[in-house]
Amino acid sequence: MQAMILAAGRGQRMRPLTDQLPKPLLSVRGQPLIVHHLRKLAAAGIKEVVINHAWLGDKIEAYLGDGSQFGLVIRYSPEPSGGLETAGGIIRALPLLGDAPFWVINGDIFTSLDFAELPARLPPGRTAHLLVVANPAHHPEGDFAVRDGLLQQRGAGQQSYTFSGIGLYHPAFFADYEAGESRVLALRPLIEQGIAQQQIAADVITADWTDVGTPERLQQLQEKS
Repeated sequence: MQAMILAAGRGQRMRPLTDQLPKPLLSVRGQPLIVHHLRKLAAAGIKEVVINHAWLGDKIEAYLGDGSQFGLVIRYSPEPSGGLETAGGIIRALPLLGDAPFWVINGDIFTSLDFAELPARLPPGRTAHLLVVANPAHHPEGDFAVRDGLLQQRGAGQQSYTFSGIGLYHPAFFADYEAGESRVLALRPLIEQGIAQQQIAADVITADWTDVGTPERLQQLQEKS
């Protein structure tokens, strides 16, 4: 199985920290955010990782190289200036990801989750499997609900959860688009379409998880170390 790490964002809310350094290279507990992911993926048995980039992508490639220092093969999917959004970045990278399901992990999250616990295959009839978490203080309304193992739109009276930025996708999830094309496209509309078609499995994870979206949250992580 392959994995993709999303690393193309500009990190506007993290400025000035990201003016000269891409957000995935910001250090957390002694090593860059993205390195935490790479080491955990390697420990879980993943051998090949695709990383997309746009803002200061040359620094990401220079730091990580071919992945051999982590026991991985890393391939890169450069994007135009400004990036292609989440779904757009995945679609552009599809030719590198093969025909089997693959994991996608946001490069700007931090979690204690053991990646060996990630589902290795999709349930029958599903084209994606997303992991959600309890709503953090900065996002109390959440994103989605979960019922009978399926992702649902959140609604009145339902327990809501926040998308963790970790998901297993079959290439068929993106079948409405041409693999490799450059298209600015957010992931949320595709998820909503998948929910309507009952195509998306979901699990709630209880591991520590942080969306490292602001300098304050980054500092809080450092203080917990």
